[in-house]
Amino acid sequence: MNSRERVYAALEFTSPDRVPRDLWTLPWVGMGAAAEFDALMKGFTFDVFGAGGLGKGDRASGGAGRKGTYVDEWGCVWEAAEDGVAGEVKGSPLADWSDLATYQPPWEVIERADFDNINRAQDANLKSGNPKFLMGGSSVRPFERLQFLRGNENLYMDIGYGSGEFRKLVAMVHEFYMKELSGVVKTDCDCVGFGDDWGSQRGLLISPDMWREYFKPLYKDYCDLIRGAGKKVFFHSDGEISSIFPDLIEIGIDAVNCQLFCMDIEELGRRYKGKITFWGEIDRQHVLPFGSVQDVYRAVGRVRRAFDDGRGGVIAHCEWGKNNPAENIRAVYDAWAKPINELPA
Repeated sequence: MNSRERVYAALEFTSPDRVPRDLWTLPWVGMGAAAEFDALMKGFTFDVFGAGGLGKGDRASGGAGRKGTYVDEWGCVWEAAEDGVAGEVKGSPLADWSDLATYQPPWEVIERADFDNINRAQDANLKSGNPKFLMGGSSVRPFERLQFLRGNENLYMDIGYGSGEFRKLVAMVHEFYMKELSGVVKTDCDCVGFGDDWGSQRGLLISPDMWREYFKPLYKDYCDLIRGAGKKVFFHSDGEISSIFPDLIEIGIDAVNCQLFCMDIEELGRRYKGKITFWGEIDRQHVLPFGSVQDVYRAVGRVRRAFDDGRGGVIAHCEWGKNNPAENIRAVYDAWAKPINELPA
């Protein structure tokens, strides 16, 4: 079974030969742990990779991932206090509704896109001898983009009042993302991903009812478009999002990447194992940065006991961020390779 077949087997619950592996890295890894990253990549076969093709925006300047200020393609001004992280939005171009009448999304980003880059990546991948599962990259994150455009406090008031301006802006952002996805789904990728960080430490940032009113319909459109093109659907969201798991399953999400350790992992397994694939992850608030290797083994063991019955529905994944010891990242994948009964409870 090659890597691509293995991921499909996990997503379709047809018993992969082993749990597929995936690793995400923040920019800091390339700056401060490049040698450790190369060693990890030589030690394990990872089964997923990504490719995208969006163009550059006219409003964009500076570079993400470095200390300082940069501007993204929508005109949002970001500030990063240290190297290796994305930073925070400190300047929102639509903080005042009076600017909405003349504002336009960065359509040039899509017009200049080289979506065929995804096809070229897949062509080389399929000729490689051990093809991996290719995720077509997208920038789709409507809730977060609305936060960046309006500012957090403004946006939460907007959601509460449901004003005409808010609905117009939601429609504008959604139109942009649907056009972007229409380009991605025509490529030869295996999967298309999108996401929004919806959870606080204890629950959704807005009420589930409001989420269902304003955002679930957008997500359903994305899923229908992606699945209609024969692609798998991947969704990412940080925080405690257990209240919307039934909705994610209903609209056709194939795999979800979420902060499992913000939720009741065992309850998630009891309710949703076999209905959706859990694409990681391992606790990056406490275990990965501060725990021992044994703590990592214990965390992976908990996830595996909840979801890993050999049929699929789980992908071994973690995010490598700043100040996560390399030995803890390696321990994640060592633990997934061990028999479950050898992992500490």
